[in-house]
Amino acid sequence: MKNKLFVFTLFLCFIIIVIIVILYHFNIIPHKAYSDADFKIKTYISNVDKDQDGIDDQTDILNSAKDYISTKPKYKSKYYDTGYSNDEYGVCTDVVAQALLNSGYDLMKLVNQDIINHSNIYNIDPIDMNIDFRRVRNLNLYFQNTAMSLTLNLNKIEEWQGGDIIVFKTHIGIISDKRNKHGVPFLIHHAYKHQFRYEEDILEGRNDIIGHYRIS
Repeated sequence: MKNKLFVFTLFLCFIIIVIIVILYHFNIIPHKAYSDADFKIKTYISNVDKDQDGIDDQTDILNSAKDYISTKPKYKSKYYDTGYSNDEYGVCTDVVAQALLNSGYDLMKLVNQDIINHSNIYNIDPIDMNIDFRRVRNLNLYFQNTAMSLTLNLNKIEEWQGGDIIVFKTHIGIISDKRNKHGVPFLIHHAYKHQFRYEEDILEGRNDIIGHYRIS
């Protein structure tokens, strides 16, 4: 009886450990967060304040991204006659679009103008201003044309700053000012239905980063 109880206890402990690892892996259990100061990294402050609200662009974009995800948008791809999502739904590109809009950059108009100016690069037919700026591919091309391109190497932790824009093959998000124990930043993003946290420590598990940009 004692042996059976011992085996059962070991099995139960194993199951609990596996559950904890899974919950931690999917960021349901929050990861410990560190700051730039913990790694003696100087926080980047932009010398531009596009919307003239007294907050520099880099900080404004970061704060606006956090404000948007605080509404806990539900993941759903929809077309809006207004261009910008205006209800409880959204997709990954809306995190970036809303963050920049609230910082003085109207991506709907800016991307549309860039598409018109560089139609041979975008190769879009027909052009639709209401949706083109909400596509990852188009945003990556737009930032290539207009923003500062930065390293894709996550080991260069000082070159990743809160408010930067990161692009994956089929996804996009904003870099957080929180960092993990290695100094790699968290990601502010919206990726799937039933997302538990929108600010996650997942970048080290990604191998599909294709762009890293800073509005300058």
